[in-house]
Amino acid sequence: MAHALRLAARGLGRAWPNPAVGCVILRDGRVIGRGHTQPGGRPHAERMALDQARELMAGLAEDPPKDLLRGATAYVTLEPCAHHGRTPPCAEALVAAGLARVVTALTDPDPRVAGQGHAILRAAGIEVTEGVLADEARRANAGFLKRVTRGLPLVTLKLATTLDGRIATAAGESRWITSPLSRRHVHAQRLAHDAVLVGAGTARADDPDLTVRDIGAPAQPVRIVIDSRLSHSPDSRLGQSAARAPVWLVHGPAAPADARAAWQARGARLLPCPLDGAGRIDLPQAFRTLAAEGLTRIFCEGGGSLAAELIRQGLVDDLALYGAGRLIGADGIPALGALGLETLAAAPHLSLRETRSLGPDIFSLWSLTP
Repeated sequence: MAHALRLAARGLGRAWPNPAVGCVILRDGRVIGRGHTQPGGRPHAERMALDQARELMAGLAEDPPKDLLRGATAYVTLEPCAHHGRTPPCAEALVAAGLARVVTALTDPDPRVAGQGHAILRAAGIEVTEGVLADEARRANAGFLKRVTRGLPLVTLKLATTLDGRIATAAGESRWITSPLSRRHVHAQRLAHDAVLVGAGTARADDPDLTVRDIGAPAQPVRIVIDSRLSHSPDSRLGQSAARAPVWLVHGPAAPADARAAWQARGARLLPCPLDGAGRIDLPQAFRTLAAEGLTRIFCEGGGSLAAELIRQGLVDDLALYGAGRLIGADGIPALGALGLETLAAAPHLSLRETRSLGPDIFSLWSLTP
């Protein structure tokens, strides 16, 4: 199952709207098939593993070839699907292959599955073992699980700061606070998420392109700007590259018609969203809209005001912090805007999950807990 989870991780950022699943098929202690969910969600991991096993059988010298699948065991990180979509259910494919046992990590909460895949297997006489490495699998597919059960994507907030928590000098200079190794790690994080998101202020100030570079990315994440009035220019780097890599803009009802037309002419996708009582984009509704579009994992890269508002509204799941050995001082721009806290007890509590050195910098990954 640990092997299957490593395979599943290859689909993160590319399998959406489907879960990133891994599958390993064993026969007599030997791996005969492996697979993971492919870009766009098809084919599924089980189909890939079955096809690989059949290719192995076809290459055997025996005549007729030995049926390696009959009596084999499949390890799958999520319950095999039970519904008919663009392909028949994977549970039925495993039954047809003649497997003797299927081991899964999690039950799929999707109402179209929700135990029915396990039921199909058991009804066919296949032994089913559930819950193997469930915690690890739950973490690996936290984005899909959150989208299905709560209608929201998993949100990772990225902050690159000095030791005193600043993201830029008073003049706004921020390139580069962290090292090239940290920036390369950020690109790997972008690749493992479905989308990269910034606020309009960061988009205007930095003119980012938000693509994955220098690590041989097979595809680019969706690039999202929260911009109530579509103030970011369609002549920006995002606008100029919208035809090559997807750009989505979440905007309010008062966004000017000419700005909408200009962005659409660039190939961007516009997602209208209501405003909150303060006249800003209603962030919970914005993220519900993004989840409804199939996004499961979003990597938020700023800025400080948006980051603070996401934390205030409980929309952040993980914090990816890149700390550089520099000091800017109180006149620098803080990593977070005001949280409106009056007591220390009201401060968000974070749990450390991972830490590592990235050259001269320290990377730490934190989970926010209610």
